[in-house]
Amino acid sequence: MSADTTTYVTLYDQRVRLVADALTQNSKLGEKAARELAVHVLYAIDHISEKVR
Repeated sequence: MSADTTTYVTLYDQRVRLVADALTQNSKLGEKAARELAVHVLYAIDHISEKVR
C-alpha cells in the first residue's frame, strides 16, 4: 500500500514564490536573498491602498 501525500501551499507562499522567481530570473540575487526581498515587496504591495493600485 502506498500513502499519497499532498503538500498544502498557502496563497501567500505561492505569491512569495512568484515574486522570488521573478527576482532571481531578472537579477543576480540568490534564492535566499530573492525570497527575503519578495516578502518585503509583497508587504509593500499589500499595504498600497486599492485606489492607488
